[in-house]
Amino acid sequence: MSEDLRLEIEPVEDHGSAWAEAVTEVLRRNAVTAGDDVRLLRVRVDDPEDKDGRGQASGMLVAEAYDYTTENAVRVQGPVRALEAGDLESFRVEGWAYQPAPSQEELDLAFEAVRNDDQLRPLIEAEGLQPYAPMPPVAGPDLQDGRSERVLPVGLVDQRGITRQFVGVRLRDRLIVADLPGVPRLEDRACEPSPPFFGCPFTGTTGQVWVSVFVGATRIWRFLLVRPAASSGTNGSGVELRFVDYRDHRVLYRAHVPILNVEYFAEGQQAGCGPTYRDWQNQETCFDAPDGSDPVPGIRVCPTPARTIIESGSDVGNFRGAAIYVEGTEVVIVSELAAGWYRYISQWRLAADGTIRPRFGFAAAANTCTCLGHHHHVYWRLDLDVDGISPNRVEEFNNPPIVGTGNWHVKSFEIRRARDPGRQRHWRVSNPQTGASYLIVPGSADGNATGYGVGDLWVLQYRGNEIDDGQPFTTDPNLSRARIDSFAIPAEPVTDRDVVLWYSAHFLHDEAHGHPGGGYVGPDLSPERWPG
Repeated sequence: MSEDLRLEIEPVEDHGSAWAEAVTEVLRRNAVTAGDDVRLLRVRVDDPEDKDGRGQASGMLVAEAYDYTTENAVRVQGPVRALEAGDLESFRVEGWAYQPAPSQEELDLAFEAVRNDDQLRPLIEAEGLQPYAPMPPVAGPDLQDGRSERVLPVGLVDQRGITRQFVGVRLRDRLIVADLPGVPRLEDRACEPSPPFFGCPFTGTTGQVWVSVFVGATRIWRFLLVRPAASSGTNGSGVELRFVDYRDHRVLYRAHVPILNVEYFAEGQQAGCGPTYRDWQNQETCFDAPDGSDPVPGIRVCPTPARTIIESGSDVGNFRGAAIYVEGTEVVIVSELAAGWYRYISQWRLAADGTIRPRFGFAAAANTCTCLGHHHHVYWRLDLDVDGISPNRVEEFNNPPIVGTGNWHVKSFEIRRARDPGRQRHWRVSNPQTGASYLIVPGSADGNATGYGVGDLWVLQYRGNEIDDGQPFTTDPNLSRARIDSFAIPAEPVTDRDVVLWYSAHFLHDEAHGHPGGGYVGPDLSPERWPG
């Protein structure tokens, strides 16, 4: 196309403060939160009840809180419509024996406690040490009834990137704790950039905008952009796109990364790393986003490309949230995420020709573990509504064929499939009524599933309650492994139905062997036949 791409941004009204106030009132009224020290950690809106394009107004509000007095995680859940009507009695409050990922406010409290400690403060000042959040994110001792104390580990790193000490902060009384179960032993190595000695401003945890992309007077893309801090799912899901239309015809109802985990090799396990982690995708961290306009806090329209840790080689920046910019014939949306010392890049690239490139990148800040080889496994959930919610049909291409004499065959029931480059395997989702279709082609650096990595692609019938597998952060390999297979039991029909594809990529993160694909993985989605 000869004309440049042009962006138009429509801010979505921010209900975050009202939601937080309502949830706080629900917690105050409820007997489950009997303690006198309850902190609201995060609020999100999960799957809308219908696919009518009205955004979050019909969704389910889910909030996490923590009662430090009773050492209980608390989950609050209820329909947004009930909240808007003032019906707080419709909200369910439950106590849970798990440790949610820390909020930014909790991390700040832990860092402050370490800096102000009488024994640690002289060392920090004399050596110029900087506190940072290591893994695991919570490392309190287990209690006899199945709960555990909320103790946040804090690493102290010097300006060479070497971790000098690990301590913990018990949040209920800000007590400094020395014995931290599951925290790796110290090693004198630093193969990654040092954590920042200064940060960028915190931009909150809400924010979404409608994005329209034009070539001249023709609108070619329209979608709802949700920043990672406000994304859906148990652990967030990175930059989330909803209601994605190409040339005014629907491609995706929702596209995001609800599941992400890490698997260490034996060498790393012997050093106390892992053996596995289930990570979270809603904690944003700083990256370089050139000043442009911020239509809402946490979303920035940039005049030139943003640079994450992968491009800059530095763990510093001026912005946290989601950045959007035009690069050639593509619109790019990107955010940098933190999960302990890991740095993840959540990126989407939407081209003028209708191609969608989901990308996920992997890096880390200096620490004691990530110099050791490990695998990252990332799982996209692609709710494809090709030219309509239903009927949609999924076909698989193989050359040479595996079914009959044709290269293409239809998937009739829910199924898990492996990538097979030797057969040029890829997939197609089509609307048999309109003839519209999109191809899903694996990326060359996407790897193949190991035993822990589970699978490469799943074809499933849409169910609104299957946003993710419901597993919060854990280091238990039996729990941290993705449990997408359970969505296909029993295997239901998928021919001419509303379908969802889960697509997984597997990244070997090993500094000794370089980064294939420049540190990024992901498939290409491209229109094969498209109206308009």
